[in-house]
Amino acid sequence: MSVRSKYTDTLHFYGKETPHDLVEKFGSPLYVYNENVLRERCRDLVGLCKTEGLHINYSAKANANPHLLKIIREEGCRVDAMSPGELYLDLKVGYTPEEILYVCNNVSKEEMQNALDKGVLVSVDSLMQAEQLCRLNKGGKIMIRFNPGIGAGHSAKVVTGGKETKFGVDPEKLPQLLEILEKYNVTLAGINHHIGSLFMEGEQYIEAAKILLDLALKLPHFDKLEIIDFGGGFGIPYHKYENQPRFDLENFSGMLNETLSDWAKAHHYQGKFYLEPGRYIAAECGLILGSVYNTKTNGAKPYVGTDLGFNTLARPMLYDSFHDVEIYRKNLPQNFRTDGKEMEQTIVGNICESGDIIAKNRVLPVIEEGDIIAMLDAGAYGFSMSSNYTQRLRPAEVLIRKDGTAKCIRRRDSFEDIFATITDC
Repeated sequence: MSVRSKYTDTLHFYGKETPHDLVEKFGSPLYVYNENVLRERCRDLVGLCKTEGLHINYSAKANANPHLLKIIREEGCRVDAMSPGELYLDLKVGYTPEEILYVCNNVSKEEMQNALDKGVLVSVDSLMQAEQLCRLNKGGKIMIRFNPGIGAGHSAKVVTGGKETKFGVDPEKLPQLLEILEKYNVTLAGINHHIGSLFMEGEQYIEAAKILLDLALKLPHFDKLEIIDFGGGFGIPYHKYENQPRFDLENFSGMLNETLSDWAKAHHYQGKFYLEPGRYIAAECGLILGSVYNTKTNGAKPYVGTDLGFNTLARPMLYDSFHDVEIYRKNLPQNFRTDGKEMEQTIVGNICESGDIIAKNRVLPVIEEGDIIAMLDAGAYGFSMSSNYTQRLRPAEVLIRKDGTAKCIRRRDSFEDIFATITDC
C-alpha cells in the first residue's frame, strides 16, 4: 500500500513487484531501475539526431552498471569514458574502440597510454597534457577540449565552462596548441567542450555550440576534423510532484538540427557531431528505496531517520540537490487519505554527520517507522557516487525488466568485500 506513489504508479515502475517485496528480497537500501524508462529516454535523445552524422554519446560516469550500458548500446547510443575502469566496462559490454571517446582530466601518462593501446581517441584539456599525449602518440590523433567561456548548471560545482572552472583550453591559446601538434606530427581529429550540468533551456547550449563551430573554422587542417562534440548537461524535472516541465526537446531539436545542418552544408563538413548526455538518459530510470527506522522531534523540527545515508546517495549533501520522495506503507486502511495529515519534515540518513540530509524541510504526508521511502530520479550519479564511508555496505542494484520481473544486476557489498583489499592483517 502507498501513502504517496502517484508518479511511480503512473509508470508502473515496479512491474510485478512492490517496494516492500523488493526490500524483503534484496535488502535496504536498494537501487531500482526500470528498463522501459531507460529505453524511452535513450529514444528521446536518439530521436534528436536528424542531422547527418549526429550521434548521442552517453556519459558513462552517470551510471556505468554493465547491464544498463548494454541496454543503452542496444538503443543506438555511443559512449565515453573518463577513467580506465569506465573504459574497461565500455569494452566489456561490446562497445568498439570507434564507438568510445576517452574524455579525461589531469591524468597520468600511463592512463593515456592505456587508452591509446585500446585504440580509443583521447581528449585532453590543457596544453601540457596535449604535449604529453602527443609524445606518446607521435603521428597519431588527438582530441582537445576547449573552454567556450560560457557555463551553465544547477550548482557552481557542476558548471564546467567559463573562466572559473578547471576545464578546457582557452581558444586564445590555439596557436600554441597547433605548434605542439606540428612538433609531433599529430592530427587534431576532434574538438569538444562542456558547459555544465542540469540546464533546462537550450539557448545557452546552442550559443556555446556556435562558438565551437566558429573555432573549428580556424583550424588550419579543418578537413581532417572527424568529431565535434558539444557535451551534455540536459536536465530532467526533479520536482515531479510540482509538475515541473520537461526539457523542451522538440524546440531544442529544431534549433540544434538547423544550426548543425546549415553549418555542415555551408562549410562542407563531412565528420560527426556528438551530444554527450548522461543524466538525461539514466536519472529517471532509477530510484533508491530506503527504510524508516526512527522519527523524532528536536525542538519543533520533525526528523525522519532512514538508512539512506550520504554514502548511498551523495547528491543532496554535495550539491543540495532535490530528489522527490515517495512513501510506501503496509496495512493501510482501505479508505486511507492523506488530506490534512501533511507536515514539514526533514529526512536524514544514518551517518553521524550534520550534513547527512537527503530531503530538507519537505511538506509530506506524515512518515512513520516501518515505512519504505523512495528518492526518485537517482539513476544518474546515485550508485556511481556511492561509497563505503563508515564501512557501510553499498546497496544492491535491481532492474525491473520489460516484462515486469526483477533481476539483481549488482549484489549488495559484503563485509568480506570491505576487507578483501587489506594486506598483511
